[in-house]
Amino acid sequence: MRNYLVAFLMFICVAAAKAQGEAYQFFTSKGKKIEMKQVLKKAGEADVVFFGELHNNSLGHWLQLQVLKGLHAENPDLVVGSEIFEREDQLNLDEWFADQISESSFESEAKLWKNYTIDYRSLLRFSKEKGLKFIATNVPRKYASLVSKKGLGALDSLSPQAKTYIARLPVEVDMTLPGYMAMKDMMHGAPGNPEFMIQAQALKDATMAESLFAPISSGEKVYHINGAYHSKDGEGILWYLKKEFPNLKLLNIHMVTQDQLDKLEDENSQAGEIILVLPSDSHITY
Repeated sequence: MRNYLVAFLMFICVAAAKAQGEAYQFFTSKGKKIEMKQVLKKAGEADVVFFGELHNNSLGHWLQLQVLKGLHAENPDLVVGSEIFEREDQLNLDEWFADQISESSFESEAKLWKNYTIDYRSLLRFSKEKGLKFIATNVPRKYASLVSKKGLGALDSLSPQAKTYIARLPVEVDMTLPGYMAMKDMMHGAPGNPEFMIQAQALKDATMAESLFAPISSGEKVYHINGAYHSKDGEGILWYLKKEFPNLKLLNIHMVTQDQLDKLEDENSQAGEIILVLPSDSHITY
């Protein structure tokens, strides 16, 4: 009942926003307003499309699904990947998509995020219904946690099986990337080792990138969903992909919130090739 209530409230919020004006707006990095059909046209020209989300924004997740539907209409063999699933859950995903286990069994076995039912389930159901391959791209949280406490060197002692769930070692980390440097600045004075925390973030980025190597090498079109910070400014996951595939055509859709939707604020303009602006008061699930 709670999920239906939340969905209904989100519908009311969107309807109210549309009554007053637009509920969202896409912009190019140059600040030009564009419509969904133009977003999909640009997405159709890319090899890999990234959607950098705000994890708890329900309106953003609905738009994420609309992009998926548009991409699938032109690419029936589209491959979808997401940060919300760790590599250890790939078997659960494959078995559910192959109807070897029920949806309820999948949801009881997989490590689901707390807002999965409200914000992600419809995207998974659409992917399954259309027979798309869905890749669990993220590193298991326990290994990222290990690195945040002891550094990347701690991964060397893992078992061969454990190492299949992480990017190939050694993982290169460019500590001079602006995104990582900003993380270090934000952590100034906080407990813990800032360099280890950045290494943990890089491990996630590298693992998600490497998880896409196979479909990219096979020439398959990929749609990847991740937190906005993992692809912001073309860094993070994209940095690792560009090292492996220098000529890859990437499109980065980056989600932000603003108090107004008429103009793209300067601080958001370079975060992606396309910026999705949502109202600052749009519905969040946590």
